[in-house]
Order: sequence, then structure tokens, then C-alpha cells
Amino acid sequence: MRSALLLAALALGIAACGDGGDDARDTAEKAPAATGQATPAPEAEPAEPEPTAPTTKTDPADVRIVRAWADALRHGDVNIAARYFAVPSLVSNGTRPLELKTRAEVRFFNRTLPCGARLIGTEPAPKGFFIATFRLTERPGEGECGSGTGATARTAFRVRDEHITDWLRVQDIGSALDSLS
Repeated sequence: MRSALLLAALALGIAACGDGGDDARDTAEKAPAATGQATPAPEAEPAEPEPTAPTTKTDPADVRIVRAWADALRHGDVNIAARYFAVPSLVSNGTRPLELKTRAEVRFFNRTLPCGARLIGTEPAPKGFFIATFRLTERPGEGECGSGTGATARTAFRVRDEHITDWLRVQDIGSALDSLS
């Protein structure tokens, strides 16, 4: 089994935040001069959540899309599995992220996955992603899961408009530790 299929790191960039430099200067320049009268304190604005913080829950509709994709692939129906992907979409399976720009590229990507998978759990992740944990299975058609059968794999997904827009393999710590023994 190609170990590269089970190991890769989820690379999510952190959004750059502006320093508010000009706005802060403008506010200072426009502040009224001290007159001896108390100026009411401005009301504090509610703090916005950290842009990279995970959401508190995973959208069940998005999980249904990923479960349906995995079920189609596990049953060997690559064409149905490919329909769950948006065009374009971004994938990374032990490689640098690749943009799939055509339906044919999406079908090819799905066909190259050697294992089927059964969704066994999800957890929220930053930037609108969620992490799905799968139990790997053999599947009809091309590909052979071989010794990967029964192992777990984790993938970060982002779903928009009922289609997978991002599919990024996450290093499966359990499998990595198993390989060390």
C-alpha cells in the first residue's frame, strides 16, 4: 500500500489581519479636544471569533454529502462519487494541493483512490472545514486497498452548495503510530 495515500498534512493558511494603522490615526485626529467635561465611553463592540478557530459543530447536510460520496466510492461507482465534487475543486492526497478543473479530472482523482471508505466520525475544523474519519475498505473496480483495509484515514472537507470543494488528506496519527511498532 502506498503510505503516501495515508499520510499528508492539512495545510490551512491563516488569514492576515490588518493593523488598522490609518483608521487609528484618523480617529485620533478627529477626537475632540479636552474641555473638562466627561466624554461618555464608546460602547464596546462584541469581539469577533478568531478567524482560524474551529466552528462548534459540523453541518449535518455537509456530512450527508461526504457520507454519500464515500458510500458511492465504496460500492465502486466512481461516476456517482465524482458527482459529489464541485468543478473546480481542490484536492491533496499526499501531494501539494491540486485544482481539479474538469469533470474528467474529478473522475480520475476518484478512480485513483484505491480504497473504499465508511464514514465513522466527524469533527469541526477551521476555515469552514470539517475532519471526517473513515474506516478503509476494499471496493469493486480499480484500485486495491490491500493492507490498508480496516485502517483509518482522516480527510478535511469543505462543502459548498451540496458539493465537495476541498478534499485534503490529514495525517492519521493512529496509522503512523501503528507503523512504528
